Amino acid sequence: MKEEDKKNMIYLISGPLGVGKSTTSKELARNVKHCVLIEGDVLLHMFKGELQHSWEERLSLTWENILALTRNFIQNDLNVVIDFVVEDELDWFCKHLSDLNVRLKYVVLIADKEKLIERLSIRGDIDSLERSLFLLNKMQMSHSNNKFIYDTTLKQPAETVEEIINNSGFNRFG
Repeated sequence: MKEEDKKNMIYLISGPLGVGKSTTSKELARNVKHCVLIEGDVLLHMFKGELQHSWEERLSLTWENILALTRNFIQNDLNVVIDFVVEDELDWFCKHLSDLNVRLKYVVLIADKEKLIERLSIRGDIDSLERSLFLLNKMQMSHSNNKFIYDTTLKQPAETVEEIINNSGFNRFG
């Protein structure tokens, strides 16, 4: 076995709300051996009660926790799937993993506006539509995302997972 084949994998799944990040991430984690799933929203929603941190503080702490968990799992020889919206954190995240012997696949899931409306409506989250469309536009306009975009509009989760696993175009490093 080549040395590069021994590297653990980190799959960072991003995209706007309603695009299928959670469904895809869960399916991906089921298909990757020795794998854990980090759901960023679970960490973000740990702030309870009288904790009055700003959005920026909560987001920053969430990313620091995602990083700490990822490092811990990788150092314990596990693969990691991360389900969270990535806006401007990718370079920071990669920099803080650069000392580890890992491969990282980064995927930005997108879907057309009508599909996002349909998915958010089905899950009763139409209030998130404006934020989702803002993120969709931001992610599509970011030149650093170009090679990592994958359109889920006409795809089933199993197809998306297969493409993520088999497409080396999603490799960010490693």
